[in-house]
Amino acid sequence: MTVNSFDPQSALSDLNVTMTDAAVRHFQKQLQTAGLSSVRLFLEESGCSGYMYRVELVDEASPGDVTVPVRDDLTLFVADDARAIIQGTEIDFKKDGLNELIKFNNPNVTAECGCGESFVVEND
Repeated sequence: MTVNSFDPQSALSDLNVTMTDAAVRHFQKQLQTAGLSSVRLFLEESGCSGYMYRVELVDEASPGDVTVPVRDDLTLFVADDARAIIQGTEIDFKKDGLNELIKFNNPNVTAECGCGESFVVEND
C-alpha cells in the first residue's frame, strides 16, 4: 500500500497535464464539429465528494487561465484555481459500446464518490 501526499504549492510553477492520443482525437473531432479551437478545464465544488471536472469547448482562455499546449492544433486552458488540484493529471477518452467517457487520471485524488462523478483531494 502506498500513500500519496498532496502539496498545493507544488503546482504553482509548472503545470503538468497531458492527454492521451484517444483524448486528443476526441477533442479534435468535437472542436471541429463545434467550430471552436480549444478545450478549457475547470473544477466545480459539487457532487457528493467535493469537486467535479468540467470541460468546455472555447475559442479563448478565461482571465487567469493557464495555457497548456497539447499539440500544434490543440490547446488546453486550465482555470487558475484548478492548477494545484489537477497537477500531474492525464486526460483520457474511453469508448465502451455506446458509452463514451472522458477519464481523468489524477494522482492527487484521495477518494471518489460511488457514482464516479466527484472526487476529494486532501492536502497535508
